[in-house]
Amino acid sequence: MTDLPHNSLDDTVGWMRAAGEPTRLRLLALLDKLDLTVSDLISILDQSQPRISRHLKLLVEAGLAERFQEGAWAYFRTVDHGAARRFLDGVLKPIAEDDDVIAQDEARLDDIRAARASRAADYFAANAEDWNKIRSLHIAEDQVETAMLEMGLSGQPKSLLDLGTGTGRILQVFAPHVEHGVGIDTSRDMLSVARATLAEDSISHIQIRHGDVYKLADGERYDLIVLHQVLHFLEDPSLALRRAKRRLTMGGRLMIVDFAPHQFEFLREEHAHRRLGMATPQIERWLGLAGLELIEERMLKPSSGDDTSLTVALWLAGHADNEGFEDGDQYP
Repeated sequence: MTDLPHNSLDDTVGWMRAAGEPTRLRLLALLDKLDLTVSDLISILDQSQPRISRHLKLLVEAGLAERFQEGAWAYFRTVDHGAARRFLDGVLKPIAEDDDVIAQDEARLDDIRAARASRAADYFAANAEDWNKIRSLHIAEDQVETAMLEMGLSGQPKSLLDLGTGTGRILQVFAPHVEHGVGIDTSRDMLSVARATLAEDSISHIQIRHGDVYKLADGERYDLIVLHQVLHFLEDPSLALRRAKRRLTMGGRLMIVDFAPHQFEFLREEHAHRRLGMATPQIERWLGLAGLELIEERMLKPSSGDDTSLTVALWLAGHADNEGFEDGDQYP
C-alpha cells in the first residue's frame, strides 16, 4: 500500500482555521458543487456583499478556493487537486446532506441551476437553426462521440482539458471516465451554456474557465487534451497545437476532431470557418511542429458516400521521440 503524502503542520492549521467557521464551511460546500459568483452566494446565504467577499478572500488566501475572472464577473470554486483537495474531501464528505442549513443552501443552489438552464435554453433557441443545419451534413453526433471515447480512453486518462469547449458536450461525454477536467472557451455565452450543461447533470469534478487557446498559461498538465471542431475557426492552428502540447502530460494524448476537406463555402461565409476542412498531411505537419506525432486517425464518412455531406475526421497524437519545441522555448 502506497502512503499518501503528508501535509505540513502549518498548512493543515491554516486550512482548519479557514474552514472552521460556519459561513465559510457553507461556502465551501456550495463551491464544491458549482462555479458561483458573489451575487449567487449572496442570494443563497442571504448575507451582505462585504461579508461574503471577506469570507471568500480568506478561503482563496488559504488555498482552499480559487477565483477566476471573466470580464466583469468573477467566479469562485474549490480547488480540485493537490493536498488542499484531499483536506477538503475529509472536511466536506462527512457533512450530513439532510442538515437543515445545508438542505436550505442546496435548495437555493437548485434555483441558480434552474436560472442558468433557462438562459442556456434561450441561447440554444436563438442559434438552433444554424447548428442544426451543420449537424444535418454529417453522421449522427452519438457516432462521433462513441469514436471519440474509444480513441480518447485508450490511454486511460485521469484528467481532461477540452479546448474550445463550447456547450460543454465533450466534457459531459468524458465526465464519467475521468477524475477531473477543465473546459476552456473564449465565448462567455458558451461558458454560460457549458456551466448549465454540467450543473444539470450534477457534474462537480469538471470546471469551466474563460481562456484563449493561443494564450494557455503554464500550469497543470492533462492526460487527454481535446480540440473538438475548433481548428477550422483558427487563423493559426499550428500555434494552438504548440500551446496545447505544453499542457500535456508525458505519455498523454491530444485528440483533434474536425472536418475532412470539403466544398461547403457557406460555412466560411456564414459561420466563420477559416478552413474548409483539413487533410491528414496538414495535421501531421502541425503536430510535428509541436513535437507531437500521429498515433491514429479515423474518418467517419456519411452513409451517402457522396460529396453532399461532411466527413468527420479524428486524429490522436502523442509526444514524438524528438519532442521539438521545449516548454521554455519562445514560440512564434
